[in-house]
Amino acid sequence: MPAWFITGCSTGLGRALAEAVLDRGYNAVITARDPATAGDLAQAHPETALALRLDVTEQAQVTRAVQQAEERFGGVSVLVNNAGYGYRAAVEEGDDADVRQLFATHFFGAVALMKAVLPGMRSRRDGAIVNISSIGARTSPPGSGYYAAAKAALEGLSASVRKEVSPLGITVMVVEPGGFRTDFAGRSLQQSREAIADYAGTAGKRRKENESRHGTQPGDPAKAAQAIITVVQAPDAPALLVLGQDAVSGLRRVLDAQRAELEAWVPTSLSTGFTA
Repeated sequence: MPAWFITGCSTGLGRALAEAVLDRGYNAVITARDPATAGDLAQAHPETALALRLDVTEQAQVTRAVQQAEERFGGVSVLVNNAGYGYRAAVEEGDDADVRQLFATHFFGAVALMKAVLPGMRSRRDGAIVNISSIGARTSPPGSGYYAAAKAALEGLSASVRKEVSPLGITVMVVEPGGFRTDFAGRSLQQSREAIADYAGTAGKRRKENESRHGTQPGDPAKAAQAIITVVQAPDAPALLVLGQDAVSGLRRVLDAQRAELEAWVPTSLSTGFTA
């Protein structure tokens, strides 16, 4: 039986998903930059778990990890691109090197893994790819522009590759969680070194020193993990899975506002065509 391949399993949603997959008796490749952080899971499930070192920004590690998954379990049946971290800065404040690293992790790392597993999935005419995004890709909070942009890029690519591979028996799904009680807004959160005073009332409110929601987020990672497994196994898995009441409410607000704005400007939009 091929395996689930999950990135970013040291903490949070990745670890919760790894635990849930293994508890159901499935094979799982559980990866982290430091595999020791997931070593207890591998020890508890010696027959079905393989813990590997993986920095998704290192192509050689990506290639080798997928090869090891194929050697151990015969292939990857479900890829979950979960590895990532938060980054907060006003756009003007963002450090170029930090932003490139953010995209290298959230976008290009996910792309590298998709390209690594797709040949095997195509040969079997079966497989699923789950790309963990964020409701922030839709709501675009101030101070999270670069993070939202990286996730929006991943979502755009996911929509296209879904259309490319669905005739081959492969499913691609984006997951947009809201606030879940993980380390995302704690240890995993990074921010710009520079803070410009003019942005104190917008982006500045979301800097780490002003973060007040960490540890009180409404979402339960264990329940999110179960929801992802359920949807992946559904015969009609959606292109987008939104997780959490806050995420559902946020997306509804965005869609309602976009529809209202579209309709308000339809006359202008339609005025641009050639007239007979």
